[in-house]
Amino acid sequence: MEINCAEACKNGCVLGDKCPNLEYKDQTSKFIQETSLDQMIAIAEEAARKKMTAPPQWILPED
Repeated sequence: MEINCAEACKNGCVLGDKCPNLEYKDQTSKFIQETSLDQMIAIAEEAARKKMTAPPQWILPED
């Protein structure tokens, strides 16, 4: 059964131990523990700046 985690798990994982993305849970926990809030904000600001300065990407409908 396929599940759209972005929609189904907005308030937390609905699959528990059967979640296909458990491998990322440890990485995420480690990142949160080892990264200060100021560092996270700096990372987010840099990502937003890159997105703002990137050239537009055109999505053309298929004929």
